[in-house]
Amino acid sequence: MNQILQYLAQHTMAIEQLLSRGQTQGEAAKPLLFDREREKIVGFINTCYLYISMRIKGMEEEKKISWVLTYIQGGIVEVWKENILEERRQGVSGVETVEELFTKTREEFGEFNEESRKVDKLRLLEQGEQTCDEYVQIFKKTARGSSYEGRPLVEEFKRGLNRNIWRRLAEAELPPITIKEWWERLVRLDQNLRQS
Repeated sequence: MNQILQYLAQHTMAIEQLLSRGQTQGEAAKPLLFDREREKIVGFINTCYLYISMRIKGMEEEKKISWVLTYIQGGIVEVWKENILEERRQGVSGVETVEELFTKTREEFGEFNEESRKVDKLRLLEQGEQTCDEYVQIFKKTARGSSYEGRPLVEEFKRGLNRNIWRRLAEAELPPITIKEWWERLVRLDQNLRQS
């Protein structure tokens, strides 16, 4: 355990030294700690990607991997991280790049049947008190990876809309047909309603 902590501390110090020398560009938010919550894995990996691309792009892969691992903490992920570190030391981990680490993290802690989960979430999604723009953005995120396309996607979108808004768009002289038309018209309607 002490070896693992020393290993991480060395790489963390090297990263901090690079950051303090100004060998980075731009400001970027650091990722939140990843603690195995399946819903947070995509956000965690995306934040790591952004931070790496903006702040530590030119760094050696080994140090990038160490940096990401410092944000994987708690419970079973801590044990998983220790196993990855030990396997890396022995040269048997299959994790030589940060991309391979992200793939392994997704495989270990991601959704087992993400498409099914996305479809379920999409079927339960309703606009409720959200603005039209908020609903569109949440719908887009939820629909991504659901395998819904074309007409079924449009029908799920319409089903979740508030009835009054749906009626306004459906009864228009030229009602929207494609999902993109529905999104654009809904956002425009929302802007008009807010201005009046």
